[in-house]
Amino acid sequence: MTIALWRRLLAEFTGTALLVSAVVGSGIMATTLSPDDVGLQLLENSIATAFALGALILIFGPVSGAHFNPVVSAADWFLGRRSGTGLTGRDLGGYVAAQVAGAIGGSVLANLMFDLAAVGFSGKDRAAGNLWLGEVVATAGLILLVFALARSGRSPVAPAAVGAYIGAAYWFTSSTSFANPAVTIGRAFTDTFAGIAPASVPGFVVAQLVGLAVGIGLLVALYPDAGQTADQVVVPTDERHPLDHRP
Repeated sequence: MTIALWRRLLAEFTGTALLVSAVVGSGIMATTLSPDDVGLQLLENSIATAFALGALILIFGPVSGAHFNPVVSAADWFLGRRSGTGLTGRDLGGYVAAQVAGAIGGSVLANLMFDLAAVGFSGKDRAAGNLWLGEVVATAGLILLVFALARSGRSPVAPAAVGAYIGAAYWFTSSTSFANPAVTIGRAFTDTFAGIAPASVPGFVVAQLVGLAVGIGLLVALYPDAGQTADQVVVPTDERHPLDHRP
């Protein structure tokens, strides 16, 4: 049975908000605890983000699939449309709107939790070709991971795998792996460690869309039938209660 769209959108909004709150809040805490060590700040920020993402996928995955990311939702729609799986066009529009709104809300929430102005637009310029390349790599890798997990029937390990990938990508990409247009927009609303200047947002989003295209292209080459399992991304959604499976 398909879960009601409003419930899925609420899950995407709340999950994305809590994810961005974790990213921004842990960045603020990191600069407070380790004011003179940027490497340690990044380590603290990346660990908190990876753990939070894994936990949030466990919480919201059974409701919405725990995409929390417009590129994941767009890939799910694109790959699943031929086989009638994944998101519909209407679903995709709702998911993206909920994710962007949630990301902005999460940034505001983090600011308020640390007694900052609700909205403080970031002054951290992140506009450079090498950073955009990092976003292409990070986003393409994320798309490959989540759909390969679904295609191979390993969606139950998605919370650990996706959290581990994002945590690692903080360190092996020059951009610290935003890999998410909604999160990128949300992080423009905080002038803290995790912020990005509003003027730098379009470049990052374009790079993420390029990464989406690269990821889909590789998926089609490696897993031609990946779209048939689009309903299993990131976590299978099933409205049946576990007790319904009793013999």
